[in-house]
Amino acid sequence: MLGLHSTALETAHPVTSSSASSASPAARPKRVLVIHYSQSGQLDSVAEQIVAPLRADPAIKVHEETLRPLAPFPFPWPFISFFDAFPESAHMKPPPLAPLSLTGDEDFDLVILPYQVWFLAPSQPVTAFLKHSLAARLLKGKPVVTVIACRNMWLLAHEKLKGMLDDVGARLIDNVVLTDPGPTLATFFTTPAWLIWGRKRGFWGMPDAGLSATQIRSTGRFGRALRDALHGDLERGTGPLLAGLGAVEANARLLISEKAGTRSFFLWGKLIMAAGGPGAWPRKPLLLLYVVFLLALIVTVVPVSLTLQALLRPLFKGWLTKMTAQFECPSGSATDRSHLYDV
Repeated sequence: MLGLHSTALETAHPVTSSSASSASPAARPKRVLVIHYSQSGQLDSVAEQIVAPLRADPAIKVHEETLRPLAPFPFPWPFISFFDAFPESAHMKPPPLAPLSLTGDEDFDLVILPYQVWFLAPSQPVTAFLKHSLAARLLKGKPVVTVIACRNMWLLAHEKLKGMLDDVGARLIDNVVLTDPGPTLATFFTTPAWLIWGRKRGFWGMPDAGLSATQIRSTGRFGRALRDALHGDLERGTGPLLAGLGAVEANARLLISEKAGTRSFFLWGKLIMAAGGPGAWPRKPLLLLYVVFLLALIVTVVPVSLTLQALLRPLFKGWLTKMTAQFECPSGSATDRSHLYDV
C-alpha cells in the first residue's frame, strides 16, 4: 500500500525559474486544486513539497481538499482490517466520503491528485472521489497531474485511475511516481510491517520501509516547474509540464506479476465479498485462508517467477522497451531539465 515528450514541451517554450518573475501577471490568480488522502502521512509529505512553491506564489491560489471516508481507515491497520480492505479495493467499490468542502461550481486551472496504491488499485478514498457526483463537474476538461507514492507496483493501478479520469472528462497531462527504494523481496515484508505494526525502521538487515527523506525532499522540483508552467499558461496546452524532470521510471518487468496479483485479488475478493460486507465476521476465515495462500505465493512462486523472468528477459527485450515507454507517458524519465529546478 507508491523523456518521450520533452520535445513537445520544449516547443511550447517553457518558462524557467529565472524567467518566471518577469512574466506578465495574469488577470486573475491561477487556481490549483489539490485532492489527496494519506494514511501514514508519507503522501502528505510528498504533496506538501510539491504544493509549497505554488502556495508561496501570490499569483497562484491553492485549494487543498483532504478526502475523509465516513468510516475512517485506521493507521496502523489491525491485521484483519488490513486484508479486509482488499476485496473492495480490487473491485473498486469504496465506502462513501464525508461531505466535501467543494460545491462543484469552482473553476480550477490545474488539478494535482496524489494517491496511494492499495492492493494494485487506486486507494479507496481516491476511487470514491473520482466516482463522486462532483468529480465530473470539477474535473471535466481540466488538466490533471497525478502523483503516486507506493511500494513498487503501480502500473495497473494507474491504468485504472486513467480510466476513471477519462470517465469524468479530465485531461491527464503528467504523472509523478515515487517508489520504495528497497529490494522487491524485502519490501514484501517491510511494507506490511509498517502498515500493520507501524514499524518503519528496517529489521533483520532489511532497509527502512517507505520513501527516503531525500526522495520526498526532491519532489519540490515538480512544484517549482508547475509554478513556472502556470505563469506561462502552459497548462492550457496538450503537452506535459514535467517532462525532463525524471518524473517516472517504469519497470515493465513487474507487469506480469501485477497481472497475476490483480487476478488473484479480484477472484478472491469476489468470494470474500459474497460472505458479507467489510467487517462481517463470515469474511474473517476466508481472509485468513487468503493470507496463508498469499504467503505461500511470496515464498515459493514469486522467487521462481522473478528468476524465470530474468532468464527470459532477452527474448522480450523489444516488448519490455515498448511497455516501459507506454507506462512512462506522459511525463517520461528524462532528466535534461532537472538542473533548472533542483535546489
